[in-house]
Amino acid sequence: MNAIPTILTERVDDMPLLLEHRQRMGLPTLFDTHFPTHGNWTGLSLGWVSTLWLSAIVSRGDHRMGQVEPWVAKRLGTLGATTGQAVTRIDCTDDRLAIVLRRLRDDERWSAFASALHQHTVRVYDLSTARVHVDSTSASGYATVSDHGLLQLGHSKDDRPDWPQVKVMQAVLEPLGMPLATAVVSGERADAPLSLPWIERVQASLGRRGLLSVGDGKRASRETRAQIAAPGDFSWCPLPQVPLAEGELDAALEAVWSGEQLLRSVVREGPQGQPALSAEGDA
Repeated sequence: MNAIPTILTERVDDMPLLLEHRQRMGLPTLFDTHFPTHGNWTGLSLGWVSTLWLSAIVSRGDHRMGQVEPWVAKRLGTLGATTGQAVTRIDCTDDRLAIVLRRLRDDERWSAFASALHQHTVRVYDLSTARVHVDSTSASGYATVSDHGLLQLGHSKDDRPDWPQVKVMQAVLEPLGMPLATAVVSGERADAPLSLPWIERVQASLGRRGLLSVGDGKRASRETRAQIAAPGDFSWCPLPQVPLAEGELDAALEAVWSGEQLLRSVVREGPQGQPALSAEGDA
């Protein structure tokens, strides 16, 4: 008699697509390169564990560590065939994921990893790196303020100064909107000092000059603009009265009104792809 084959049924869902996309980005290799593990580490490498975990978060919409192991256990065949790795259930236990988190919290290694990832991603997809937008926002809610905690009382953009908040700073590649650098800082910190460090991180990540950095008036101080321009980059932001000497703005506008100072046109692509005048100003 012919042996009856054993048939295993698994839900494939979006896992092959997510894992293939992350492999093309080079995530497993980059994680392993920048976050080496102890010699006693066995099974899947930290890079592959991190890649599986990220894919699970996106697929399930759930970041909880305790739910990853049973999720992996139901997809061992799919994960093994897609990654080419010998995936087992114990590769993604919550204990092992906690070890991964402890390794990834190294700020210096993470910065080097992010730079390598951005350079690889831009090269693979041939993304334009001409313009980066840098801005911050805040998120507030009911919580207890503690010393050295992220949730702190500060200037509230939600008009709720009684709510503690965290502040998020992000630099994104325009017009794609691809995040290049993100930081979550305590809510009492001012926006202005946060711009320059993140612009410098973007410069290091992309490894290119001539970058146009776009932001709001909070990063319009002379010092910030000078440090952006020093390596050969450009800054575009509203110029408020605050960083100018008394009468400097009036004198500059008088030259414009008289025609002595010519303005440059800022042209952007319109809804139908046609050039459209966005603004006029002086660099």
